[in-house]
Amino acid sequence: MSGSVRLLVVSLFLALAACSAPAGVKDSVILAADPAPKLSDYGFFATANAGAAVADGVRPYDLVNALFADYAGKHRFVYVPKGQSATYNPDTVFDFPVGSVLIKTFAFAPDMRDPALNERWIETRLLIHKSEGWVAYPYVWNAEQTEAVYSPVGGRQIVKTISPEGEALTINYAIPNRNQCKECHSRNKVFTPIGPSARNLNHVGPAGVQQIADWTERGILTGAPAEGLPTAPPAFGDQPLEQRARAWLDINCAHCHRAGGGASNSGLFLAWNETTPTGWGVHKRPTAAGRGSGDFLFVIEPGKPDQSIMIHRIGSVEPGVMMPELGRTTVDTRALALIREWIAAMPPVAQ
Repeated sequence: MSGSVRLLVVSLFLALAACSAPAGVKDSVILAADPAPKLSDYGFFATANAGAAVADGVRPYDLVNALFADYAGKHRFVYVPKGQSATYNPDTVFDFPVGSVLIKTFAFAPDMRDPALNERWIETRLLIHKSEGWVAYPYVWNAEQTEAVYSPVGGRQIVKTISPEGEALTINYAIPNRNQCKECHSRNKVFTPIGPSARNLNHVGPAGVQQIADWTERGILTGAPAEGLPTAPPAFGDQPLEQRARAWLDINCAHCHRAGGGASNSGLFLAWNETTPTGWGVHKRPTAAGRGSGDFLFVIEPGKPDQSIMIHRIGSVEPGVMMPELGRTTVDTRALALIREWIAAMPPVAQ
């Protein structure tokens, strides 16, 4: 056999082997010591495009309330290895087995009042549960929208869009690096997911089914009761004002402002299960004064939103002042109005 014929035979063999390789999620790639160079290497989607049909075992989900990220649309998926399941917890994020992956793609449309029209992917973040714990891998999409590549240093992209309220925006969108991911996802110095808890999953999701019941039926969740599941109210729904305001603070702020979180030394605890008004800031003095406090006296001055540190920080985009301090470069105007209304409705504290 001549060299050229031998080369042709080998090439054909390799091509056939590639075509016959099993499609679907690659558990070996998920659990490899190093991140895959490309998002498509994991096999989460039927094609490289994250908007395509998902592979077997990958399930879309969403949250009752989501962390604000400069109005970006978010597409979430969960993968739990076949034959394994997450364990239900009524108060915290579920306990996912090793090999599980939480997948979140951030995207913008030219007009976020119609977010599905001409939407473009910006980044996809993977949270992978490895044997040594959770790790975060950021992937950035190319201009052709055909692939996302691993980018541990993050980056910036200029995004021009129209907000859901009709405001023209030019956003210097920040893709976090791996170390920045740890700032929000650490509790007691252990990396942990934020979103998929019972109260934020307990509703009808993008697949048109009640998510916790669906996960239970599919075997990717065990231990969930059939009744009495906790739920958080939609922050911009029609339930009582205080519940909606606290639900927004819970998902946007409590990952740091909780026991064991990065801001636990502030004494400000904004988690949904915090029962003490002083704990969530009512007539509470700040632990530090200066630019961050705006020289105001209390985190929340009941009845006086314009004299409340919380409003000062949520309404700012100035580094060192704004809260949350990562993940946004614009003001969430709906949230600012919600928290302002909540504080204004509080009865003033007698002096």
